[in-house]
Amino acid sequence: MDIQLKRGLLDVCVLAAIRNKDSYGYQIIKDVRPYLTLSESTLYTILKRLEAADMLTVRSAEYDGRLRKYYHITEPGIRRIEEFREDWNEILSIYRFITREDTDHE
Repeated sequence: MDIQLKRGLLDVCVLAAIRNKDSYGYQIIKDVRPYLTLSESTLYTILKRLEAADMLTVRSAEYDGRLRKYYHITEPGIRRIEEFREDWNEILSIYRFITREDTDHE
């Protein structure tokens, strides 16, 4: 898969994972696992990129005697999910074009 396309899709998946509640790294990986495989190193790269883009914020809280980082989606992050949803019909149309049966060469 094209790296830029995959990067954009993974960004939206991570945002969707924290859309309804703040979460931390391991929980995000567990939440997306039924849909895709995401390594810790990939996740933390995505989280840093999304934080730099102001699509999420990070806070630390103690849990079982150690600090855990919790991620919270921001308004720009919510807008990014909405933009993706709006683009989805175009993505489906492109997919249908690419995967159509080629009847012109028969």
